[in-house]
Amino acid sequence: MIAEVIINRTAKKLNRTFDYSIPKELEDLVLVGSRVLVPFGKGEKQEEAFVVGIKEKTEYEVKEIIRLEDNISDKQIELAKWMAKRYFCNVSDCIKLMLTPGTRTKENKVKEKLIYGVYLKKELDEIEFDIEIGKIKSEKQKRVLKFIESNEGAIVPEIEMFTDCSRGIVNTLVKNGYLELVEKKIDRNPLNNKNVEKSIDLKLTSEQEEAFEKVEKAIDDKKYEKFLLYGVTGSRKNRNIFTIN
Repeated sequence: MIAEVIINRTAKKLNRTFDYSIPKELEDLVLVGSRVLVPFGKGEKQEEAFVVGIKEKTEYEVKEIIRLEDNISDKQIELAKWMAKRYFCNVSDCIKLMLTPGTRTKENKVKEKLIYGVYLKKELDEIEFDIEIGKIKSEKQKRVLKFIESNEGAIVPEIEMFTDCSRGIVNTLVKNGYLELVEKKIDRNPLNNKNVEKSIDLKLTSEQEEAFEKVEKAIDDKKYEKFLLYGVTGSRKNRNIFTIN
């Protein structure tokens, strides 16, 4: 299968589609609206691109999509195309308006947060033996080892809080081979802890309802008319427009 993509760049000459082969393992995942990573140009630099169409074959010799990033809906793609035509701008710029805040560009993309869980590196019997023979003399080191025994995977700030020991104690135990740090990745969602209203639940004010009914009537009568929505900043003029759409 072949994906028609638009490169996520602002250059006008790139405001067109390019064909890329969809890898077999991604054929069920890459859809219209997918954001993908593709090799582009002579140097095959990796670029973000948006899938705006899918077809069975192409007349060109094409490169393969590297990986799938995420998806938006095909309706959003259609809206972006309409916006680009209506406002004389790049389709990619309009598509970016549909993306989650913090993920619109490669530079501003929300990155995964790295944390390190702490685990026992030596067997518990060996650690207890070293304590018994006095190889481990520090009471703080013993306290940390005891805590990790029951809480493997705890992060350093948690260890500091529950054992009243410093990060230096953990580092020493890591250096001496008793503990190890294991990297973990946490996906960060920029919309977490934010109350996002669903547009389907919003209610129009009486003035908004009046404006909507006039526009709706023109649409039903198939009449081309212009409407000017007047309102101060923050009066939610856009709510009327998107309700119509």
